[in-house]
This record gives sequence, C-alpha cells and structure tokens, in this order.
Amino acid sequence: MSSRLTEKIRQIREVETSGRGEFSQLIGIPKKTLENIELTGRAPKGEMLEAICRQWPKYTMWLMTDQVNEEAGQVSPEIEKARKTLKQTGTDTD
Repeated sequence: MSSRLTEKIRQIREVETSGRGEFSQLIGIPKKTLENIELTGRAPKGEMLEAICRQWPKYTMWLMTDQVNEEAGQVSPEIEKARKTLKQTGTDTD
C-alpha cells in the first residue's frame, strides 16, 4: 500500500508543482523527506497526507480511496492534467 501512496503523491507533485522543492515547501516538509519517500516507497506519515489534502483538497478522495467525483470537485491528477492541457491548447469548452 505504501508504494501506491508514494506513486499517488508523485503524480500530484508532477501536476501541481515544478518539482520536489516547491512541493515540499508548500506542504511544509523537508525536500529530503519527500525524496526518501518517493525513492524508497516508504509509507508517508499521516501528517504529510493531511498537508497534501489541505493544500490540494480536490485530490483527497482519490488519494485516500482511489475514487473520483467530478461533480463534487474531487479529481485525480490524470483528470487535472487533461484539464490543464485542454486550457493550454484552447480547446476547453468552459
């Protein structure tokens, strides 16, 4: 399970920030801690998960349950990445 959480954290980081340094700063953990978690698959502490959910609440449901509910504003990084791509190409229908 921890490696799955680690992968999810990496996906959020890649969509929402420019790298580990920015991500770490936004959630209030040392960059080295994030590197260790991502590179070893070590389980993140609850405080880290809470910080990620506070910073990006739209991923809370997906991060914790693998579910999304777009009507409730709960998405996955894959959905968010597609939205950003659509906005950049000017094909967003909103």
